Amino acid sequence: MGQPPSTVLQVVFLVLLVLPGVTYQFLRERWRGPVPGERNLGERVLRAITASVLLDGVYAVAAGPQLVRLARGGKPSGWDGFAQQPRAVGLWALLLFVVVPAIAAGAVSLWERRRLRAKFRGTPTAWDHMFRLRGSCFVRVRLKDGTWVGGWYGANSYATSYPELAELFLESAWRMNPDGSFGARVAGTAGLHVRAADADVVELVHPPEPEEPCPS
Repeated sequence: MGQPPSTVLQVVFLVLLVLPGVTYQFLRERWRGPVPGERNLGERVLRAITASVLLDGVYAVAAGPQLVRLARGGKPSGWDGFAQQPRAVGLWALLLFVVVPAIAAGAVSLWERRRLRAKFRGTPTAWDHMFRLRGSCFVRVRLKDGTWVGGWYGANSYATSYPELAELFLESAWRMNPDGSFGARVAGTAGLHVRAADADVVELVHPPEPEEPCPS
């Protein structure tokens, strides 16, 4: 097994290699949302390291001599600057490890949104979007064998969210007619569990509007 970093300099180089890309990758995922190509942890780590290498290259070209002088504390050798100027080191660390990667992530996200024709939403799946801010309504589901089931989605109902499997708990079950229309509420119902993997169609239906009384 490899040995952990044994000197301050090794720790600094390790942070410089990893942290800018980790910040960039984290903010990109937050602003853009997860994509299929980055569900694998190894792929995400590789992208973070690649981003760190690119950002570190920019840092070296733009401010390499200044960073070396800061780290050496104005001396021709040694790395006493980390202890002599903690505030300056902290400000540079915030700039290089947080601010610049955040600006890069925001710029790339904005460019991609303008380039794409379709509007992107950060909600990871259509299932999450369907139930994320959903109020009370009826839900009817056509199973893969053609059977209809349905019920009432209310305050005591629950829909799973990513990355869990798409499942739905309806607080009350209703009888369904062969054409998919709702019948009467099932007597004594205590809820209905539906797995999206067993369904062909999941439809949300607003309750019927109350009829207005006819003017006399």
